[in-house]
Amino acid sequence: MRRLPDKTALIDPAMDRRWSYAQLDAECNRFANALRAAGMGKNDLLLYQLYNCPQFAFCYIAPQKIGAINGPASFNLAAGETALLIDHNRPRAYVYDCDVRAMAAKALEICEYKPEIIIAVDYRGQRPELPAGHVFYDDFVAGQSGGAPEPATAHMYDEVTRLYTSGTTGLAKGIPVNNVNEVLSAHDVIMQFPMCMQDVTMNMTPWFHRGGLHAGGLTPTLYVGGTCVAMRMFSAKSCLEYVERYGVSFLIGVPAALAKLADRQEKHPIDLSQLKGIVTMGSPLEREACMRFQKLLTPNIFNGYGTTETFWNSFLRPIDLPEMAGSAGRACIDDDVRVVKAYEGRRAEPDDTVPMDGKTAGEIIIRSWAKSSMGYLDNEELTEERFYKGWFYTHDLGIWNEGQYITVLGRQDDMIICMGENIYPAQIEEVLCRHEKVRDCIVTGLADPVRGQAVAAYVVPADGSLTIQELARWCAASCDLSDYKCPRYYCFVEDIPYNATGKKRHSEMLDRALKDLKSGKLKRP
Repeated sequence: MRRLPDKTALIDPAMDRRWSYAQLDAECNRFANALRAAGMGKNDLLLYQLYNCPQFAFCYIAPQKIGAINGPASFNLAAGETALLIDHNRPRAYVYDCDVRAMAAKALEICEYKPEIIIAVDYRGQRPELPAGHVFYDDFVAGQSGGAPEPATAHMYDEVTRLYTSGTTGLAKGIPVNNVNEVLSAHDVIMQFPMCMQDVTMNMTPWFHRGGLHAGGLTPTLYVGGTCVAMRMFSAKSCLEYVERYGVSFLIGVPAALAKLADRQEKHPIDLSQLKGIVTMGSPLEREACMRFQKLLTPNIFNGYGTTETFWNSFLRPIDLPEMAGSAGRACIDDDVRVVKAYEGRRAEPDDTVPMDGKTAGEIIIRSWAKSSMGYLDNEELTEERFYKGWFYTHDLGIWNEGQYITVLGRQDDMIICMGENIYPAQIEEVLCRHEKVRDCIVTGLADPVRGQAVAAYVVPADGSLTIQELARWCAASCDLSDYKCPRYYCFVEDIPYNATGKKRHSEMLDRALKDLKSGKLKRP
């Protein structure tokens, strides 16, 4: 803040507002002083559910000024899920966006633990009626000094940020991120891009997850002295307008968002020459899609693979593409990534690796001491299960080759077993998406009395003339799919489910496929 006081740190394009580093510092000081005056201090948690907006940045920075912990959580959670999060984490303060105030009010009604401080962010200035005890952010900080609060005693291993897994299998797990993890995550991004103080970054994904916050979001951008553009909600039209207007040099998002950008750019092209790169994460970057993005958006495409627990740990760089598209790249500079044997009922030792032959599947494990606190919050049992001898066992299945390029096949739980053979959805999805008339797809297993499971494919057509017979012939002719891997059932849909981090929700499709088969929506070729 002192090094670059007059430089623009943060831009809110929707409201056309800017904060210099000095102004951002003063605003965070006001919030920190207000929190301290309300009784918040060392190791207290501020839980917040906000869209990408200036107040998100204030909630991220201000608690750290008084030794407290910031905890960004998904604004997409249901009231019951938020209530569980509150009860498990016991935040001293809770901040929510007025756009989700009905959900937040219900969560606060049903949770057992009640936060002492409840703040509503009125982004649009409409000042809706709030429940008793809730206060608008602007009222909460009114009259507070912009001077720095008295700093709390700090240590490099203090928890400063608490992140949460997607929680698709139950309660979202708390991931403590220490001070040194934050710093080294920022260093990793700055080194990989590389990024400097002249860069302008914009996330197409929410900031509340690890990839949003740390992969070109607030953490590395503000650390290096760059400018962060807060795009509240993604739309391809607005995104490209902001890129041009603010001179965005790095865009961060998931392949599905890049596909929408490419569609928009194809129809309404603008000058994207100032883009240094686009960084994707969350799902595999398929070869055909990669080549399209390189042609329409920028030749400098990056792809990172990792987890909430460990940030990103392998990386595909522009020099790797498009040849290695579909893989997750090689280990980052400070990390080690391996593929070990997957045993029934027990884990492999870290040195019990599968052959580097590009075809033998195993579990992907990660060693990332710099960017991970190596554990879960208040969950020793799960910590012992997933962290072992300095390695994180991802439960992702993958293969690797002699160059140590990792290819992610999918979650162990997503694997389809047909006639005793293992089938990985990602491989079939890759083949389907090569078809020029396919925009997107998701593959799942379907209970079958003869085969155990059959393959079902949900496809978003890019062309209305596409037929399931055409897709069946395409898969049958592919040299990458054995006969038993070819989908037995197809269904055309308008979209497929993704979570906030850009991962396909395969688990949702299991029950849906069974219902769609009974209703006749799933068709045989």
